[in-house]
Amino acid sequence: MKLIIVSILTSFLCLGCDSKTNTADIAYFGGEIVNPKNNYITIYSKESERDTIPLDAQNRFIYKFDNLKAGLYHFTHGGEYQTLLIEPKDSILIRLNTNDFDESLVYTGIGSKKNNYFIKAFLNDEVVSKQFYKLQHLEPEIFEKSIYTAKQQRLDYLERFALEQETSPLFKKIAEASINYSYYTYKEKYPFGYFGNNKLIHYKDLPEGFYDYRKDVDFNDVSLSGVYSYNKFMDWYFHNTALKEYYQDGNHHKFNRQALDYNLEKLRLIDSVIDNKTIKNYVLMHATKVFVYNSASAEQSQSMVDSYLEKSTNDDDKTYIKNLANSTLSLYKGNKVPNIDIVDFNSNVIDLHDVIKAPTVIYCWSSNFKFSYRNNHYMMKSLKAKYPNMNFIAININDMNTTSWKKTLNLLKYPTENEYMFKNPNEAIQKFAIANSQKVLIVDDKGLIIEANTDLFSTDIEKLIETTLVME
Repeated sequence: MKLIIVSILTSFLCLGCDSKTNTADIAYFGGEIVNPKNNYITIYSKESERDTIPLDAQNRFIYKFDNLKAGLYHFTHGGEYQTLLIEPKDSILIRLNTNDFDESLVYTGIGSKKNNYFIKAFLNDEVVSKQFYKLQHLEPEIFEKSIYTAKQQRLDYLERFALEQETSPLFKKIAEASINYSYYTYKEKYPFGYFGNNKLIHYKDLPEGFYDYRKDVDFNDVSLSGVYSYNKFMDWYFHNTALKEYYQDGNHHKFNRQALDYNLEKLRLIDSVIDNKTIKNYVLMHATKVFVYNSASAEQSQSMVDSYLEKSTNDDDKTYIKNLANSTLSLYKGNKVPNIDIVDFNSNVIDLHDVIKAPTVIYCWSSNFKFSYRNNHYMMKSLKAKYPNMNFIAININDMNTTSWKKTLNLLKYPTENEYMFKNPNEAIQKFAIANSQKVLIVDDKGLIIEANTDLFSTDIEKLIETTLVME
């Protein structure tokens, strides 16, 4: 079956090629989506506008790049995304099943081998990332040896791959950068895990030369701006280097990630270290978003936003941050939870306020993160058994139609009585200041917010529930 699909699409690609056309800067991207969440995919890069590609009746698509700029592109479907490298003359075909997005993704066609390499590397990175939480408690020399060995093994594999396959300099550059910046990221994260918040002041006692690799970092390489590990490194580098000013005057002892002076220093460093506007705007926006999302102070949020607005040159990002700040203000303790349309399992559209008739835990979840929503639903079930007077509702934030959402619930055999989805996910993400895949709010029986940004696995969750119930 897969061969038939590839054959059909390859023939279609050939029909789209004019023998008289200069194909030097043309490429194609096509494929099939199994169990689609909606009827389109989108594709974009950091330097290009988002383009929508419709699926046909067989859930297939085809897209032609004219005047292609070689580099990393992102394609998204149903709230999930993946990265691919596209170069002139590529004809890349994919087949993926949304029930297992990353693991099922397979590339075929011209340009497929390099992208299958990246998928394998991406899945391997997820495994290594989980191992880091054990390694971060090792002594610095042992930690360094462990991650350096892992880095060299990946570089050796890349070298063998490049010898066996015909690869471009751009591929080699991006592949090497992905490996090196993953290694750099683990080094930047290390002191936060090793010392912990109470002893992070000792970060400066790490062995001499621990951060020697920083002299090799290019903070302005826009060709790497789509590389996940490059962006992740930027995030942790400024987390780390802002510590110098944070501990400079002796006012701080226990580390507080939400300290305003620490976060303003991060913005100052980002602005002074990065020159490229594309990269600078992204890193500034991300740092500001995380602070505002977690802030419980309107005054501090405004200070952070003001500093950000002085430094960013991206008008769309500025609008997003200002809207996010306004949304977080409406979610402060004591305010009434925003009202919005939700859809129940029988496809009835209901006001959120009408569902809240008792103290309630509202858990937002995404069907794109299976490990997360399985664990969180299990925790909800456990908390519900322990606190029968507390209402628990789950709201899906990403499915675009009830069919996909219901299929997920039926597959996992979740009770459907307290399961909902947002009628308009984009509106909900803005109203509820949802900055990642999940959000948990606790409200009283009148819908007044007790806590707007907790976690089902937080050590405080039971205390918050008990406090809410006592208020009844």
